Amino acid sequence: MKKEVQVNLFSDIKEIIMNILKSRLFVLLVVFAVMFSVLVQRLFSLQIIQGEEYLENFTLKIIKERTIASTRGNIYDRNGELLAYSELAYSVKIEDNGSYRTTKEKNQAINGTIYELIKIIESNGDSLTSDLKILIDESGNYVYSVEGSKLLRFIADVYGEKLVDDLSEEQKNVSAENLIAYLRSDKRYDLSDEYAAVDALKILNIRYSMSANSFKKYVATTVAADVSDSTVAVVMENLDKLQGVSIAEDSVRKYVDSLYFSSIIGYTGKVDTEEDLKELQKKDEDYVLTDVVGQIGIEKELETELQGAKGYEKVYVDNVGRVIETLESKEPEAGNDVYLTIDKNLQASVYKILEQKLAGILVSKIRNMKTYTPSENSSSSDIVIPIDDVYFALINNSIIDINAFSTDKASSTEKAVYQKFLSKQSSVLTQLNWELSSNKPAAYESLDEEMQVYMSYAVSLLSNSGVLLTSKIDTSDDTYKAWKNETISLKEYLTHAISMNWIDTSKIDIESQYSDTNEIYGKLITYITDSLSKDSAFGKKLYKYMIKGNSLSGREICLMLFDQGVLEYNESEISGLNSGATGAYNFMLDKISNLKITPAQLALDPCSGSCVVTDTDTGEVLAMVSYPSYDNNRITESKYYAQLVFDLSKPMLNRATQQNTAPGSTFKMVSAIAGVQEGVISLNETVQCKGLYDKIEPVAKCWIYPSAHGNLNISGAIQHSCNYYFYEVGNRLSLSPNGTFDEKQGLESLKKYAEMFGLGEKSGVELPETEPQISSNDPVRSAIGQGTNNFTTVQLSKYVTAVANSGTVFNLSLLDKVTDSKGTLIKDYTPEVSKTVELPGAVWDAVHFGMRGVVEESAAFEGVQINVAGKTGTAQESKKRANHALFVGYAPYESPEISMSVRIANGYTSANAAAVASDVVKYYFNLADEGEVISGTASQPGADHAGD
Repeated sequence: MKKEVQVNLFSDIKEIIMNILKSRLFVLLVVFAVMFSVLVQRLFSLQIIQGEEYLENFTLKIIKERTIASTRGNIYDRNGELLAYSELAYSVKIEDNGSYRTTKEKNQAINGTIYELIKIIESNGDSLTSDLKILIDESGNYVYSVEGSKLLRFIADVYGEKLVDDLSEEQKNVSAENLIAYLRSDKRYDLSDEYAAVDALKILNIRYSMSANSFKKYVATTVAADVSDSTVAVVMENLDKLQGVSIAEDSVRKYVDSLYFSSIIGYTGKVDTEEDLKELQKKDEDYVLTDVVGQIGIEKELETELQGAKGYEKVYVDNVGRVIETLESKEPEAGNDVYLTIDKNLQASVYKILEQKLAGILVSKIRNMKTYTPSENSSSSDIVIPIDDVYFALINNSIIDINAFSTDKASSTEKAVYQKFLSKQSSVLTQLNWELSSNKPAAYESLDEEMQVYMSYAVSLLSNSGVLLTSKIDTSDDTYKAWKNETISLKEYLTHAISMNWIDTSKIDIESQYSDTNEIYGKLITYITDSLSKDSAFGKKLYKYMIKGNSLSGREICLMLFDQGVLEYNESEISGLNSGATGAYNFMLDKISNLKITPAQLALDPCSGSCVVTDTDTGEVLAMVSYPSYDNNRITESKYYAQLVFDLSKPMLNRATQQNTAPGSTFKMVSAIAGVQEGVISLNETVQCKGLYDKIEPVAKCWIYPSAHGNLNISGAIQHSCNYYFYEVGNRLSLSPNGTFDEKQGLESLKKYAEMFGLGEKSGVELPETEPQISSNDPVRSAIGQGTNNFTTVQLSKYVTAVANSGTVFNLSLLDKVTDSKGTLIKDYTPEVSKTVELPGAVWDAVHFGMRGVVEESAAFEGVQINVAGKTGTAQESKKRANHALFVGYAPYESPEISMSVRIANGYTSANAAAVASDVVKYYFNLADEGEVISGTASQPGADHAGD
């Protein structure tokens, strides 16, 4: 029985087990058990066996597409001499790739990182790149570095508007200071007040550049390019503290002998605005805001040729941006190479010739005197330069930095000068305050010259700062008229301005809108004196009168040139100045004569010039010089760029293509040909010069008056530049068939022939150029190059080239050819013939013979062993400044190879321009040793050449 029970129990257990094994639940449990075992094994393998490898190499995997910039093409001269190229260098970059909980936290973190980065870069002697169109002037004020449409486009980009028209009137007229305030606010970059103005501008510059990349989180912004190894080392050491910062190998543009070519080649930089980007994308849709493109010059005009085609690569990157794997890529295509028609050596030599001549003119005109006052009978050629003006010029053009006087590193001389300045400043501000507060203030006309200068500057300061609302001033108001007529005091004028609501009280710390006139005026005085005490431009005026008053000596000025590194340290020269053995006047003349202090630094008249040399057979420009110039290798340095913007010599103005003045007597060949071809005068006919031309009112004078030239034919009139002869031509061109004077007829005749020689259109060179202007009034005076005739140097070159080759008018060109990076020709540039002037040979002979006569009488060409023809000219712009000096000509006379046009702004006499042309001929035709032509010292000015 017991055994039977056991059997049954076993059977029951067996049946239960079998039922379990057959159940779906058991199967599911087994499956789960197997899966769990596999999972445990896999987890063990990932975490224990392979854990370290996966942690290092596969923390996070992101697909990222990176653009690979192409290599920009090179620029060469006509002989294959390298002028511009790209080279690899290290750049410091920053990306917005952090994670932040709030916008405020993000701004604080990025601003702090940028500030630390700036300190590292600048402490190692490197410079930041600059894209923000705002600078800080010498007085510490924010100012715009662009104007007009470029400024409006910049403002629109800051406010995030697609169109300028979308800006409000307030936004369009926003001051640089208020725009900075907007950028510093929490609406944009939330930059706290703890950052000083200078540092804030640097940070905002980088933040603004980063915002252009905001649509692509992983696109880096360049903070500094071409940095030193020391900067690279320090940045790399601190990468763990500098979120988003990296060191990248980048392409940096380099320019050879940049000073001589920057006016032609220009420079590159990031795309300025959305508007500029759209224009570029019309040519190539691959352009983006972060691209480096040509900004001006040939770099801009041939941007699409030089740029090349971008490449790309798709990669896997880890969570810290390291590339793990490349999925696909395309190599970039290098840009094309551009060859110019310019001869590198000729260009550099002409630049040096111009500088030497400018220095020579200055040296000849500087006098050891404090002031120059012209007499009633003096002319612009009599103007001289007092030495005190030279001393002040060094301060006025910031060659001597007055802000350095108050620093800890200031020399003993600088500290002594600064103490004298503080005393002067206190005295002047006290006197100003007394005049503005007096119950019986003196009328402006009763003040001495110095105080008038200070009063006038105070009014300008109020206007420029927006305190004095010039747009609201009623110019018909009697008090305003009295102020303009100098018959009332500044106090009376400002008090009246307050009563007329011409003063913006919100800017002068008025607490109540119900303040009375006296309270407002008191605040206005405080505003004026406080502002003037901080204003660098006003400070310069104080230094000017310190020099005039002998409290700041020429010796101290000279010593500070050594202190600030303008002149290389020279113990014997410093000792001589200190002991009195060397006088400041002679010292200064010596430094100008040896070009240790250049005309550009002084920015006195004359400090600029231009010269264009053209191949008469082809219309190719061999040299196109604008003096002074700048170093386009440094153009991205914000501090250097600010210096250029505020430089009084305006080095960024291309004077060959953008400065136009009256042509003076260089225009007389046009008038001569017009007279002959219109039949109002014949080749053999003579006109008797009487000195005084009384057929018009007011009476016109020949330059030789009270003498006279007597009888002259067309060649003689050109040779002697007889104004009387050409007055008569202009008059005859204006006589209608019935003998009445028709101004329009005369002007149309002159215009017809000026246009025949290309003076009615731009020259053709591939750079922006000021429009020419053919005279629109007074045909008699227009015939001698006056009236409203205005042309650039390169336009005169187009004209004289046509005269030289007897009628072929070229559209001048700076471009020779374009090749690919392997040298294969892509495009050959040949200057186009714009038109041809068909004249009888006898007419050409008469004109050429007259031009040859001009040169034969010019002392500038004495001893030149080649025959040259030309025409001198002077053009008066202001009786208070020296005349512009001009020369156009060609050589050799018998078979012209080159033509030249020279202009020295405020160069006194055309003989100085002729002297430049003479040296150019000597250099080009190897008529003298190079050291004789380019001595590196001031060359003597040309002997006065009458007749212009």
